[in-house]
Amino acid sequence: MARPDKAAKVAALKDAFSNSAAAVLTEYRGLTVKDLKDLRRSLGENATYAVAKNTLAAIAAKDAGIEGIEDSLTGPTAIAFVSGDVAAATKGLRDFAKANPSLAIKGGVLEGKFLDAQAVLKLADLESREVLLAKMAGAMQANLAKAAYMLAAPLSQGARLFGALQTAAEANPSLIAGAGSAPAAEATDETPAAEAAPEAADAAE
Repeated sequence: MARPDKAAKVAALKDAFSNSAAAVLTEYRGLTVKDLKDLRRSLGENATYAVAKNTLAAIAAKDAGIEGIEDSLTGPTAIAFVSGDVAAATKGLRDFAKANPSLAIKGGVLEGKFLDAQAVLKLADLESREVLLAKMAGAMQANLAKAAYMLAAPLSQGARLFGALQTAAEANPSLIAGAGSAPAAEATDETPAAEAAPEAADAAE
């Protein structure tokens, strides 16, 4: 292969590694052309699936800052570059591999980190993006309902308390008759001298 062609392929693989949500390395030994078409169709729009030369894929991965991938680049290699829901794409690959044992999952890349085959299969067990979004929406609605209840509860309790006070006041007006008035001063033995003088004069007469 001419050097410019190799450089172009490495650059394309590097971009795919860098810009994909995930990449899954597979060995397709024994799969027919029809099998490969069926596999691509099963991935739908979530991923592209293409054969890659191991040496070029290793260089591209290194250029993309991915380490530890070299040991998985042996034998015939095809890479699924996932652009959408990672869980959905890995489920498709896992299910296809179960039905077609010739397809082997060798490893993968997620967020720039290499994953072994077992870790890739665990991704397939995750819930899809749609399910997670639905759960998040349900949780948000539940939290909003709780918040609305908490805000409304003090208001309703205050209204009930005010209603109870109003009913009690109508039944016994004395409960609020003196509200806001200062209490009357009580008489004491210490009468001011100015008030005691007239009483002393009357007594003398």
